[in-house]
Amino acid sequence: MKKEMPNMTLKNIAGACEGTYIGAKEFEDKVICGAVIDSRLVEEDDLFIPIKGERVDGHNFIPQVFEKGACCVLSEVELENPAGPYIRVESSETALKKIAAFYRQSLPIKVVGITGSVGKTSTKEMIASVVSQKYQVHKTAGNFNNEIGLPLTVFGIRAEHEVAILEMGISDFNEMHRLATVANPDICVITNIGLCHLENLGTRDGILQAKTECFEHMREGGLAILNGDDDKLSTKKKVNGRDAVFYGIGAEPQVDAAGVCMAEKAIYATEVANLGFEGMRAVIHTPQGEFEAHITIPGEHNVYNALAATAVGLELGLTLKEIQKGIAEAKTIAGRTNVIKTNGYNVIDDCYNANPVSMEAALDVLSHAKGRTIAVLGDMGELGEDEKILHFGVGKCVAEKKIHTLFCAGTLAAEYKAGVEAATQDTKDSAEDICQVFYFENRDDMIESLLSYVKEGDNILIKASHFMDFPKVVEALTK
Repeated sequence: MKKEMPNMTLKNIAGACEGTYIGAKEFEDKVICGAVIDSRLVEEDDLFIPIKGERVDGHNFIPQVFEKGACCVLSEVELENPAGPYIRVESSETALKKIAAFYRQSLPIKVVGITGSVGKTSTKEMIASVVSQKYQVHKTAGNFNNEIGLPLTVFGIRAEHEVAILEMGISDFNEMHRLATVANPDICVITNIGLCHLENLGTRDGILQAKTECFEHMREGGLAILNGDDDKLSTKKKVNGRDAVFYGIGAEPQVDAAGVCMAEKAIYATEVANLGFEGMRAVIHTPQGEFEAHITIPGEHNVYNALAATAVGLELGLTLKEIQKGIAEAKTIAGRTNVIKTNGYNVIDDCYNANPVSMEAALDVLSHAKGRTIAVLGDMGELGEDEKILHFGVGKCVAEKKIHTLFCAGTLAAEYKAGVEAATQDTKDSAEDICQVFYFENRDDMIESLLSYVKEGDNILIKASHFMDFPKVVEALTK
């Protein structure tokens, strides 16, 4: 039997979303057991929130959800002879966020909010692994990090949960205000300020502004945990009157382009060792002491994830031993530097999304592999007017990392090819040491050629923006 959601009576829900309750008065004190937007997922005593989509209007399914046991629905229109009570609202989507914000604020739970240009999901997974050593944790499923996904994640919190770890993804100004109002975090973690969503945010300063909107919605006394090696984040030394906690690699602060020292790092890593596909090793230093960390997920960027998790763990009262254990037990998920050993070769499934920073990080992971290295790259989206230059730069990185072969597909992927060719134009390397490039206009033609090219012992990185649907490449290689 599903557990009730504390404080979520129909009366409270109507008040939270500024809606009008329509139905029998005796049901006003009814407590819901869940809140969903998908009519197929409705169970007994759920609240159904119908969303108007481009193709489907959830309002059309209201009769069916009552049949399935929903105790109440929201509606933007007056309902004739409904089979149960409903709450009339101006906008179901706005109401969804208001109800989630009310629910979060009514619960005695610590919330960790995570944002940044790159690494939100992998950082969330690392933090969850650490914090779960001491607490009952609820976390964002997959990438449910937008204005629909975040409220649905919040609705999954129950009385037994002690910490919620919520990912917040944005692509425009003011989105973070709406997300952080729902999350109302006690701790804000920002991973970096990269080159994502330049179409809307314009510059890295614009990205910084948009990401740090979350600070305005933190709980009183809340803590900001920031990447101290990021030149933009390192400027945010005080947040809401409290010193930010910075983390990074190396004890000494980084120096910016003007020669000015960046933020002092309270938590930092030394003796960083790349173990290839076996992960990373580092010594992590904290104000409470130091410990050796074994990170089973490959890539230097995962050292940063471990440092962020260490900072969160300390703020929540974990011991260094608990933090060390949580880091060692952290796992990756599909599409995020997930190494699949199959058919005699290694596939690095990192194809959920891509931007220049994450591309470089993934290529670095590939470059440490033993055996032939093959990068399979597709277009990156939302990069604004510099999109060709940024793709060209990734191509140069492929060459500089000494990747053996590049397969690429997409409209902009031709710039990868041009970048490789520019970087190797004057090289003194032998022909066999120069990256081979195979360019295709579409993904399916590339897959056909790739399958005939790969052989036992190869290491193959798959990465592109989400719209390129590169999981199909992974599927073709691993079936």
